[in-house]
Amino acid sequence: MIQPNRLTQKNLYVAGAIALFAASLTLLYWPVFLKLVDDWAHDDNYSHGFLIPPLAAYLVWERWDRLKATATSPSLFGLVVIAGSVVVLLAGYLGAELFLSRIALMGALIGSVLYVLGWRHLKLLAFPLGVLLLMIPIPAIIFNQVVFPLQLVASQAGEMTLSAVGIPVLREGNIITLANTTLEVAEACSGIRSLVSLLTLAIVFGYFTDPRSGIRTVIALSAIPVAILANALRVAGTGIAAHYYGSAAAEGFFHSFSGWIVFIAAFAMLLIIVQVLHRIAPLGGRVFGPPVPVLNRSEQ
Repeated sequence: MIQPNRLTQKNLYVAGAIALFAASLTLLYWPVFLKLVDDWAHDDNYSHGFLIPPLAAYLVWERWDRLKATATSPSLFGLVVIAGSVVVLLAGYLGAELFLSRIALMGALIGSVLYVLGWRHLKLLAFPLGVLLLMIPIPAIIFNQVVFPLQLVASQAGEMTLSAVGIPVLREGNIITLANTTLEVAEACSGIRSLVSLLTLAIVFGYFTDPRSGIRTVIALSAIPVAILANALRVAGTGIAAHYYGSAAAEGFFHSFSGWIVFIAAFAMLLIIVQVLHRIAPLGGRVFGPPVPVLNRSEQ
């Protein structure tokens, strides 16, 4: 039988080991996190990143009772994951590739959970950890491949809409020429910002409105066409305003304000889609309000 003082010494030893382990990882990945925060502060495409860690913390708190009730079974495989993450981190540093170093941070978190708590805890924390991926900017090589097609789609939709309402228009690539001004659908107007933000919002919104993974997936994926459609309407609306009121309608405050209006409209479309989904596939509970009794959200 273990004596009380020995038990206390063992607990102190375990707590000290965990604290040293956490401090080592923090020291190793602190520069990565600081650069990530800097990107959130200066890149409008990822300003929502500030909201992701608190959201993930709330999701962990929501599962706290389940986590405490689950027996720990530390896995040495967690050390393998952590070691692999350190290798990826070094590759990111040597290659000046921020995305690799940030993914390495996620790998270190996953490996830490495995090593300290075990597979059952990792399963319970899978969604909060997955949410943290939303705070990591898309790699530049993928970002650039996505932005240009979005610019062309927005330009084409704007041209078609302007022609449909009888406004003379000439389009060359992402340049829209009107009788009294010329508009460029630049990278900032491609819709990538609203797409990233709306996709993040759709994933979170789906989690809180429906416990079924299939419906959640549909809600998240619906954010993509909704964001593209909303941005196309914004480009078309900007063209119509510029035709009647001049180039000032496509610049400054009016341009920024239209972005907010379009994002609100996109979220409204997302709400409509959720309502339609719940009419097609009713759950037996309300879309908003207390969690439906079919499945406890913390049990997913």
